[in-house]
Amino acid sequence: MKRVICFDIETTGLEYTRGDRCIEIGAVEMIDDKITDNCFHEYINPDGKIIPPDSYMVHKISNAFLEDKPKMAEVAPRFLAFIGDSPIVAHNGADFDFPFINHELQMLGLPQIPREQQLDSIVIARNRVFGPKSYSLDALAKWYGISLTARADAHGALIDAKILAKVYKELENTAPAPDVNDIIAQQHQAFLAHPKVGAGFPHREFPPHPEELDAHNQFMEKLMA
Repeated sequence: MKRVICFDIETTGLEYTRGDRCIEIGAVEMIDDKITDNCFHEYINPDGKIIPPDSYMVHKISNAFLEDKPKMAEVAPRFLAFIGDSPIVAHNGADFDFPFINHELQMLGLPQIPREQQLDSIVIARNRVFGPKSYSLDALAKWYGISLTARADAHGALIDAKILAKVYKELENTAPAPDVNDIIAQQHQAFLAHPKVGAGFPHREFPPHPEELDAHNQFMEKLMA
């Protein structure tokens, strides 16, 4: 049985090093590439941290709404129990979600999510999907024909985790892109096999004139400049 967790967070801001806090965690379980009904979802009281207007406009979560919600000290152990030792996927997780959530866990003296357990879907997408103008979660969802209706009004951790799970499922079924060097080698072989350009085509057997060689060297210098 292959178990994978896709998760997302909402926060008061983008910089935990300046005191921003996690205010929502959403996580979705996948078993053998199938999304199950087993989810984890919690809103979190940011313990006095004020949510600025620009952040509120993204997720529409207010301090008033979070007043009676549990604090991270209560939520974090349950979240860790939910993910267990399963691989955990976040979109752009290496730059944001994993450092942010690990900072929260570190402040509580709890085990952090180890690097070997982390998967970043944006890294996977860049190595498997060629075509989207962007590798944002929205762009990849549109690329794969996944509905974004649920997040039309605002982002939400559980909403985004469910979209991510669908995107990740598609990525898992997308073959890795071929190596660029392999493509070049194949094209070179095809070039040589062409009857008018290939290895069997008659080649010039006398040396270049000095003027030709000089022109060639000047051309190469421009290319290398």
